Amino acid sequence: MAKKNSDQNAATAENVSFVEVKGENKFNPESFIQNNQKNLTYIVGGMVAVALLYFGYKMLYLAPKQKEAIEAMYKAETLFAQDSFAQALEKPGAEAEGFLDIINNYSGTKAANLAKYYAGVCYLNLGKYEDAISYLEDFDAPDDLTSSSRAGALGDAYAETGDKDKAVNYYKQASQSTENEMLAPYYLNKLALFYFVEGKNAESLETFKSIVDNYPDAEQAAEAKKYIARLE
Repeated sequence: MAKKNSDQNAATAENVSFVEVKGENKFNPESFIQNNQKNLTYIVGGMVAVALLYFGYKMLYLAPKQKEAIEAMYKAETLFAQDSFAQALEKPGAEAEGFLDIINNYSGTKAANLAKYYAGVCYLNLGKYEDAISYLEDFDAPDDLTSSSRAGALGDAYAETGDKDKAVNYYKQASQSTENEMLAPYYLNKLALFYFVEGKNAESLETFKSIVDNYPDAEQAAEAKKYIARLE
């Protein structure tokens, strides 16, 4: 009899988080919380600490670094606008930082991310296509305009390396990722000309027609009409 009572007490102790309802063991949330309060406190406290560290990192570290990076990149951007691509990358002048410096010294900032795009385009214009692809693929485009420009630059780079399929895919992406009436027909025209050079006349004709149909007032529309007359 004593052994039976002992077994019953042990069973009761093991099932402290449950209550007996109609002969079945049911989960008791209140009892569970009481018994696991310490663990829950640790978990919630850890989540709060992570959140505070994240926002602290953004506010106390990244925000000042972003401001510094923008100021540091001014000279490189000026040189980029002047087509001085080699200087913009590495040698913008005394006490000035090039795009590669910005990427390395201000990692995690929006300016460092943008510097990757600049660096990719610089390398593209310098004929260093693999480097261009590396930086452009690492660039995180924040909006449709930069996404379109990034894809178009990658299309150019892959076209130069002879990867025709990727060139076509990126030119398509560049024309489709924006509704901007300057960029979209610009990249459609590049795609149409690429098809034309590759002897894909049907694809070229279709793409030129899409320029005339969708962007009749675009600068590229007049040239597209000439190619359409030639291809039909």
